[in-house]
Amino acid sequence: MRVHVEWFPPAASASVRFPRGWPADPSRWTGVAIDVLRATSTLTVALGNGAARVVPLAEPQAALEMRERVPGTLACGERDGRKVPGFDLGNSPSEYTAERVAGRTLAFASTNGSRAFQSLAGCGRVVLASFLNVSAVALSLEQAEFVRIVCAGQLGAFAIEDAACAGWLCTALRRLGARLEGAASYAAVSLAPRDAAAVSALLQGAAHGRALRRLGSVFAADVDECARLDSRSDVHTL
Repeated sequence: MRVHVEWFPPAASASVRFPRGWPADPSRWTGVAIDVLRATSTLTVALGNGAARVVPLAEPQAALEMRERVPGTLACGERDGRKVPGFDLGNSPSEYTAERVAGRTLAFASTNGSRAFQSLAGCGRVVLASFLNVSAVALSLEQAEFVRIVCAGQLGAFAIEDAACAGWLCTALRRLGARLEGAASYAAVSLAPRDAAAVSALLQGAAHGRALRRLGSVFAADVDECARLDSRSDVHTL
């Protein structure tokens, strides 16, 4: 297995430089999207609670239009952390209960996560990873040959919580025999938290975690939820 990490998604998959030997056909790659606060954490909960599928969309208007066009669709996501006016759901894991999402299609437009998902279009498989299920994700990748990990970041910039989660995943994959490639992969490993307490401290102290807490108690609870290391064993794909 060969593993390549990117801090945040480029404009298009073709613009990324991969080490020698990576196939030009991205259908041979396994993509891993990480947006700890909060898209991949939220969607792991949503799909675990029976959501039928997730359609990532760049703009809120596209989600509203899809809801009108496709029966059973919920418009979901956020801008500036808050639920978009007119949307059914925002980006808090607690909103995505089985009663609300089971059997439904989620037209999902978030500020950072949707862009990360779209940058992995064309991969043979796209896995959602977060601290909630990172060890289970590692095991699910054991047979993968080329693994491209994209950290969503925040507003196109580096987000330490995503890089740290990528580092935890890379460390686990290396134990399974993976070869890490590129400086970002090794930098991510150096940021990996030691244990569950360190994960919690990292998310609480991260710039994005602090910004969410300033929005109110519901958002502060989201940060707590997203820090629950390996609280889930389910793995989901887009």
